Amino acid sequence: MLGQFPQAPDELLVSIEADVFSLRDPADSELIDGSIGEGASFHQTFGYYAHGVSEETAILPAGWRERLVTLHNENTGTGTGLCLEIHDLAASKLVAGREKDLAFLAGLLRHRLAQGQSSVNG
Repeated sequence: MLGQFPQAPDELLVSIEADVFSLRDPADSELIDGSIGEGASFHQTFGYYAHGVSEETAILPAGWRERLVTLHNENTGTGTGLCLEIHDLAASKLVAGREKDLAFLAGLLRHRLAQGQSSVNG
């Protein structure tokens, strides 16, 4: 979300958790949880945390890797993050279908940060 929309509306920034996975090594999910995960000193200091996940955690549309959004600014220091493109994120939230995901999708549409399309076969 923030990779593409750094000034996103507050209503879309209520989660204190970010799912993070490494393209380098799936075992990095344990390192992520231990270093910046829930309950870690990072969480206690900054009030948010990362959840180390695997690439298979979310169901994503074909081609999502080609649409990743690069995040590199003063807040990332020397690091570079890769964030899901907003429509890929929206698709994964729709598949998950939890109440919080549907509320997030409604906010994306309300603020016109994602476009919904419908098709009618006939």
